[in-house]
Amino acid sequence: MAENSQPEGRQFPPTRWSLVAQAARTNPEVKREALETLLPKYLSALTSHVRYRWRMANDRADDVVQEFVATMILEKGLIASADRDRGKFRALLLTALDRFVINQLRDQAAKKRAPGQGPILSLDERLVRQRTLSEPSLAFDVEWAKNVIAEALRQMRQECQAGDRMDIWNVFECRIVGPFVHGDPMPNYREIVERFGFQSPSQASNALITGKRMYARLLKSVVAQYVGDIACNSESEIRGLRAVLAQHGQ
Repeated sequence: MAENSQPEGRQFPPTRWSLVAQAARTNPEVKREALETLLPKYLSALTSHVRYRWRMANDRADDVVQEFVATMILEKGLIASADRDRGKFRALLLTALDRFVINQLRDQAAKKRAPGQGPILSLDERLVRQRTLSEPSLAFDVEWAKNVIAEALRQMRQECQAGDRMDIWNVFECRIVGPFVHGDPMPNYREIVERFGFQSPSQASNALITGKRMYARLLKSVVAQYVGDIACNSESEIRGLRAVLAQHGQ
């Protein structure tokens, strides 16, 4: 649903890398505020990754992620090791999370193993046996993509409300959000005219075009919060977002 439109006259929000830098600082207040903004963006995706890759029940996956945050991020300062030049922040989180889970599984296996039962599974064997998706990070990426889209839609609705342009949101929701996000039937333009009081189908169509451009701008803005480069990386991230959802049949 993204189009190649540049934002006009809009100040983009701070990038996620700016928050990462703040979260790595020693100032407790700055660090706390940055983490409160940063972490919720990733928690559901991290939990999905644990559930699918490591075949954990929802409650257990939630507990593991909370333990990971408490131990690796809050206690050991994982975010301080993040380096924008070395790759994506979420790749750092996934790698650290997998190592954390592996260590937990090893500890559990060591406690349960009686003398003479043989060695614990090697790391490679455990990864192969626990993998349930074609790519280890697919569950994470799917959840992340959903979160990005949901945030772009939330901001679009908010902007339409603030600008007294709910006509744009209404037609966009009917023709795009409903059918492509929720699987609802797509109404024709005559139905939209009758429902929302447009003067003609062409007026409703023009509102949809405006809505698509608004959504494209906001989607790019939301992605830029994660990658920090509106000119290049955000376009690559959006292509990746599309590919992930297509691979997952969404």
